[in-house]
Amino acid sequence: MSGARRKARRRAVEVLYESEVRSTSVEDVIKRRRAQPEPPINEFTELLARSVDERRARIDELLDEYAIGWTLERMPVVDRNILRMGAYELLWAEDIPDGVAIAEAVGVAKELSTDESPNFISGLLSRLMENKSTLSL
Repeated sequence: MSGARRKARRRAVEVLYESEVRSTSVEDVIKRRRAQPEPPINEFTELLARSVDERRARIDELLDEYAIGWTLERMPVVDRNILRMGAYELLWAEDIPDGVAIAEAVGVAKELSTDESPNFISGLLSRLMENKSTLSL
């Protein structure tokens, strides 16, 4: 189960990444990916990518506010999208425990990004978690 979820999360980050670098909508990326047989895109991937996209403005505000020494624009595109996914799951996905949201984002970072990224992502999401009760979502 968790392996399938991790793969779905990784694919959601790929959808968000592709949407950003191609300057196209998440919906268009999902449609194009659905039209291709491989790799398959599942419901959890689609739901996660759409949910992140719907709340992206607020997520980006929070990431910008809580990133120490970094602006959102300076972050690598892949890290920015992993952080968006992690922040969404941490703050809005009530069925995902906080620790799982952070661990999954860190796991995706280990697969897709640089050696420094998992610690950066863990630190930033942990700051969001510590302040979760005071954030106006």
